[in-house]
Amino acid sequence: MLDKIVNGLESFLFRQRAFVIFAFVLVTLFLGFQASNLKMDAAFVKNIPLNHSYMQTYLKHQKQFGGANSIMVAVEDTSGNIFNANFFDTLKQVHDQLFFIPGVDRAQVKSLYSPSTRFTEVVEDGFAGGPVIPANFSTTPEGLETVRSNIEKAGIVGRLIAEDYSAAMVTAQLMDFDPQTGEPLDTLAFAAQLEQELRGQYENEQIKVHIIGFAKMAGDVAEGAKGVVMFFLIAILVTAVMVYLFSKSIKLTLFPLACSLVAVVWQLGLLTVVGFGLDPMSILIPFLVFAIGVSHSVQMINAVRRRVGEGETTKAAAALAFRSLLVPGGIALLSDTVGFMTLLAIDIGIIRELAISASLGVAVIILTNLILLPLLISYTNVKALPANANNNIDKIWLKLSYFATPKYAAVVLVATIALYSVGLQQANKMKIGDLQGGAPALHFDSRYNQDTFYITENFSITTDVMTIIVEAFPEACTYHDVLTQIGEFEWQVANTHGVESTASLASIAKRVNAGFNEGNPKWQVLPRTTASLVQAVGQIPTTSGLLNGDCSVMPVYLFLTDHKAETIELVIDKVKTLSTQMNNDKLTFKLASGPVGVMAATNEAVAEAQLPMMLYVYGAVFVLCLISFRSLRATVAVILPLYVVSTLAQALMTQLDIGLAVSTLPVIALGVGIGVDYGIYILSTMAVKLRDGMPVQQAYHQALVERGSAVIFTGLTLAIGVSTWFFSALKFQMDMGILLTFMFLVNMLGAIIILPAIGAVFWRNPR
Repeated sequence: MLDKIVNGLESFLFRQRAFVIFAFVLVTLFLGFQASNLKMDAAFVKNIPLNHSYMQTYLKHQKQFGGANSIMVAVEDTSGNIFNANFFDTLKQVHDQLFFIPGVDRAQVKSLYSPSTRFTEVVEDGFAGGPVIPANFSTTPEGLETVRSNIEKAGIVGRLIAEDYSAAMVTAQLMDFDPQTGEPLDTLAFAAQLEQELRGQYENEQIKVHIIGFAKMAGDVAEGAKGVVMFFLIAILVTAVMVYLFSKSIKLTLFPLACSLVAVVWQLGLLTVVGFGLDPMSILIPFLVFAIGVSHSVQMINAVRRRVGEGETTKAAAALAFRSLLVPGGIALLSDTVGFMTLLAIDIGIIRELAISASLGVAVIILTNLILLPLLISYTNVKALPANANNNIDKIWLKLSYFATPKYAAVVLVATIALYSVGLQQANKMKIGDLQGGAPALHFDSRYNQDTFYITENFSITTDVMTIIVEAFPEACTYHDVLTQIGEFEWQVANTHGVESTASLASIAKRVNAGFNEGNPKWQVLPRTTASLVQAVGQIPTTSGLLNGDCSVMPVYLFLTDHKAETIELVIDKVKTLSTQMNNDKLTFKLASGPVGVMAATNEAVAEAQLPMMLYVYGAVFVLCLISFRSLRATVAVILPLYVVSTLAQALMTQLDIGLAVSTLPVIALGVGIGVDYGIYILSTMAVKLRDGMPVQQAYHQALVERGSAVIFTGLTLAIGVSTWFFSALKFQMDMGILLTFMFLVNMLGAIIILPAIGAVFWRNPR
């Protein structure tokens, strides 16, 4: 039945060659126009698992207490002392400039110049206070000394002022939309504004501006991603040289490159059609689409050259090549597509869009490189290679065929088992999440990470904040037992390794109570009477972020030393333990908001998705191989080497300190989905020979003669295509490049070494 369909399709396509090619041209022009409208999209919500319980808490209270999408701008005086006129004038301008950038939640902008930044002091009559920077402030020595005194009274050193008084902070929360247009906030455009209107305008020899936050990081990542274009051009050039060395023909070099570029155009155009944009992760997919397209094209060129060498005309050779490769090539590409689609099971927008982008790209290769390419080749005059051209390589194929003999197979399988055992031990040590400080998507020495390290070293608060939301009942903060329980929770968490400092309504109310009692430390406790407690809590405004309007929600802020995976896991475990012990009918401690709360949810989503993703991708490949080969032995022979290489890739991640994160989680699925191609091409030829009764070694030798050159070339092409990522300005792209290069090369070696060894065991008697 399948043969009839293939033969009928071949007959139609090659009878209507001109019409089909014209149709391809029209579709390419249309999708090329659509691709020209493609935009970069790095929305914050795409990077978080929205359905995770932590994120439900985050979204519920985001408007009241701010979210994880914040910006911190540290204005540094290079002299080491901020108390001079030039610095305060610049700080005021930075505050005002940030305040008026569209997308900033103006009510959440805080600095020394914010009206909500106030000081309180104990005087004879009780309390006195006011704004840290008075309304009549001037940058005279007297005015600066007044501000210095107010800063010390306000207790904001370490938060809005650097510990050594060398810098001051301006912070802001971002909205999800642009209030001027009503459209979702363009994160990348916002980041460009920050760079131009803050750093570009105010940084000079005396002033340095340090900016961190998700929007700025996304902008820096997008800026680094622009280098992808250069890598793409280099990959095209290198691939062109390799294809020419393989084909020895200009036309047979240009056609595969053209068809693969058409596949890239179709993929980008289809993204626009379905309503998606490009983000820094999915911008890497055109690389893979191009490399995969070329690799399958090489199989087609190889098949045509062989048929021409057997005396066929170019058109007949192209038709025969199409007929022989449509099923194995289609199954291989379908396996790639379904493998990528398994990533849709991961509840993180950026991974789902990557899955859709990759699936679309690989699916169109079936049309451009398995249909369009042979039609184009049929119009050319392909010359047969000289009779002695393959003599040397045939000797190599003969030696490699020994891997399909029992003697050599035993050695290969023992070595494979040993390598797998060592790899499995290392793979089990693989960590979930980020393993280094700063933004993991960027290199250690990037400007963004240097800004992060500066702020971390000079301020006691950073973006590594986890917020525990305490939900209670209206006016709950006027009850001593409620605040006592919150205080006990805060104290327990504060003494957890990885927590640098904490803040809550309970701890601040204790300080206020001491202020009402002449600042005596003995009175730094929670008042037991309702009247005294109301007096203490009443001094803390809702703008502090420590309580909502009716005092029914009171966050506890945890400032962590870093956002490494082990730190987050340790703190989360402690909070979960305490929540189980302390939650009751009156109040509930809920995880989690803040930047680290988002990271914790993401890490848990990645950990939960790891096993199902692997099961889905291997299950999909298993089913498709079973349908293709109609043999359990053949299916297992293809999948076992893939599984070994996946384990070794995870071991490599452990050795290189690469954690399993949003950027690296898809790599295994990509490596398996693409790596299966080698085994399918080798075994599809072997299976025919084995069914005819040919011994395993001879069947493998014939498979190498027909497909070996193309398989090895495929592995090298894919590896070289992604190896250029080693030099990327983006660390996550470099990590993906290392892992994919490893998987492409080692999967290729697995197909030509381990697969025949397994075949020697499975097909001792081919009948």
